[in-house]
Amino acid sequence: MNRQQLNPADMTPPMGAYSHGYVVPLGTARMIFVTGQIPIDSEGNLVSDDITEQTRFVFERIVSILEAGNTSMADVVKAQIFLTDIDDFAAVSAIRNEYFGESKPVSTLVEVSALVREGCKVEVEVIAIAT
Repeated sequence: MNRQQLNPADMTPPMGAYSHGYVVPLGTARMIFVTGQIPIDSEGNLVSDDITEQTRFVFERIVSILEAGNTSMADVVKAQIFLTDIDDFAAVSAIRNEYFGESKPVSTLVEVSALVREGCKVEVEVIAIAT
């Protein structure tokens, strides 16, 4: 299979055996997988304690990874959002709606007890299909 890893240079290098994204050709279309993004900057620091700032940062990272795969948020067909506090739903949802606009991907949002790094309140992963 002819697949392409997406690890933009301006992002934190993957912390293990994974890629930030993958492009998988499917005939005349391409499927783009973006691994769960957390609010950690390129130096490995938590960007903020604020859920709004964390969420916006995460979505900007997703935009960058999709752009590296020659696609955009308009091509996202599935999103999964993980929150450590379901009370943050309204704030996260408002930002999510800004980024997805009219594309309206199928989505899952769940509360989890913790994320991979202490202080991270949100993690988002997406799948896109582009032609």
